[in-house]
Amino acid sequence: MHMLLFVLDDPNKLDQVLNAWESIGVTGVTILESTGINRHKQHQLAGKAFMAGINRLMQYDEEGHYTLFTIVKGADKVRACIEITETVVGNLKEPNTGVIAAWPVGIVKGVPNPELDTED
Repeated sequence: MHMLLFVLDDPNKLDQVLNAWESIGVTGVTILESTGINRHKQHQLAGKAFMAGINRLMQYDEEGHYTLFTIVKGADKVRACIEITETVVGNLKEPNTGVIAAWPVGIVKGVPNPELDTED
């Protein structure tokens, strides 16, 4: 089992990523709205310079990210997720695409998919 985390840079591509993952059998994805430190700092600066930076403040809400979490079975499924994600967002080595990470998980309980519900 692996925990897969993907920070999607372009929120307009969320449905495309979810559909792509579903097409390879990935379900049970948790989605969080998130922002990174650079956008947070821009928001703080816009707040301090309210009159001069009102446009940046309004854009802040539109420029967030989505962070997706899911559990998949095996490294092959992780690789498949990375490959299909890149068909949607482009090469993840490029800026403004996203960040993906995965790590092994020893115990998984309570997931709807019985194939993933296991204990070591």
